Amino acid sequence: MKVNFLDHIAIRVADPEVSAQWYESVLGLSRFDDQGHWGYPIVMQASETGIALFPALQKDDLDYVSSRMHIAFNVDRESFRAFQHSLEQRGIGFSFEDHHFFHSIYIKDPDGYSIELTTPAGIR
Repeated sequence: MKVNFLDHIAIRVADPEVSAQWYESVLGLSRFDDQGHWGYPIVMQASETGIALFPALQKDDLDYVSSRMHIAFNVDRESFRAFQHSLEQRGIGFSFEDHHFFHSIYIKDPDGYSIELTTPAGIR
């Protein structure tokens, strides 16, 4: 047996529409509009990986979850530089981490989830 790739993650957010717009405008993810009769989740896609956005059940649940996890996207070196430039232009704060074998930048989404963009080491 073999796992091919991460298909999707599901997270709870305060406002799925606000989060969907953020993931589209900041990270360039595409909205997958096949919600059928459920109404939720809103699925945002990056190539073969997706994020399913569900409404938070309660505020305490959202605070607990968003403070304890992160979502990591692998990007090539050119995109890594382009994301840094775009974030600077938008006034979105980020932090850079040198993890020896790879470099990462971290930002926060509207609900406080840490979003990591990572690329092989050797650039910044």
